[in-house]
Amino acid sequence: MDGFFDFLGNYWWLVFPFGGFIWAGIGGLGHYLERGRRERHEMRMERLRLRHQVTSGVAAPAAGVPQSPTPDALARDLDRVVARHDAVLRRWLDHELDAAKVIDYPLMTDMREPLTRDFHRAKRRADALRPDDGEQLDATRLAEYRDAVEQFEDAFEVALAEARRRKQQDFTDAERKRLQTARMLVGIAVDEAASAAERQSAYRRARAELDGLIVLPDATAADIEQRIAGAIDRGTTTA
Repeated sequence: MDGFFDFLGNYWWLVFPFGGFIWAGIGGLGHYLERGRRERHEMRMERLRLRHQVTSGVAAPAAGVPQSPTPDALARDLDRVVARHDAVLRRWLDHELDAAKVIDYPLMTDMREPLTRDFHRAKRRADALRPDDGEQLDATRLAEYRDAVEQFEDAFEVALAEARRRKQQDFTDAERKRLQTARMLVGIAVDEAASAAERQSAYRRARAELDGLIVLPDATAADIEQRIAGAIDRGTTTA
């Protein structure tokens, strides 16, 4: 030990040129120890997390991995898409089954119009992808169905806006007069206050006025004819 102190006494001046290396070494050692302490802490926390997962029976999701929707979430989402589909169908039927609206906005039923064809094409796709009652869809099929319903809704809105803009502008004045006469006659045909004979006659005359101008959709014609038939049946029963 005395020799060591004698060495320091004789070579104390070496501290200055080598002091930086000594302090750097001490700093590096401290950094190394601190990093080791953090790593041990992280490993300990990871073991605790794993132990908690095993104990609770719940596996933690992997970081950065998207989670698949639960069956309940898919069912709720499907209900919303079906409700949206039904809403567009109701709006379509409101035009399809109303002869007065068919006459006022003929574009909606004119399959020569590109917008009308696009709308009906989108409707067929949405209807084809719609699940049966009680059927559940996986995430992929649900996304496809949702996209089809959105396209159906958009195509309907575009066609309806154009139909309201154009109305009966594509017809001549004489043709528009025939359309207005047909509209009045259709009103009589569906009027329950009119007699069965009056309704039947009005319907025949309305079809004659529309001939060559507008073709009533099958569903519209069937609805009017069923109403008239019901009135005839009631009149026969009363008699």
